[in-house]
Amino acid sequence: MDCPACKNAMITLELEGVEIDYCTDCGGIWLDAGELELLLNEPDKAKHMLDSFKIDTVSTEKIRKCPICDKKMQKIVVGSSKPTLLIDKCRRGDGLWFDKGELQDIFDRAELDKDNKIQKLLADIFGHKKV
Repeated sequence: MDCPACKNAMITLELEGVEIDYCTDCGGIWLDAGELELLLNEPDKAKHMLDSFKIDTVSTEKIRKCPICDKKMQKIVVGSSKPTLLIDKCRRGDGLWFDKGELQDIFDRAELDKDNKIQKLLADIFGHKKV
């Protein structure tokens, strides 16, 4: 699978039984549909967070194509805190794209990783604190 941001080949890593696609060049992460919920391991909190996602209609960020279906993805506003956090979501529901640091930022903003379990796993895999 090729990275939607820099077009380089991504590698597949396993994190707590969830396969994530990671770009070693730009540090982005692709999660297939349902993988964010599995990673969070808290279905109610995951559903609440996903339900809070709003489509952004004014962003000037470059539109990316889904690495699965090759269709243009939507820019999604995550939460209401500032600065605004935008991620990319496949319109068909194939998955979510996180630029470097955005996945951890979501966990921090939503307070979904209070015991830092996910942060520790990400640090173990990537060798640094923020991805």
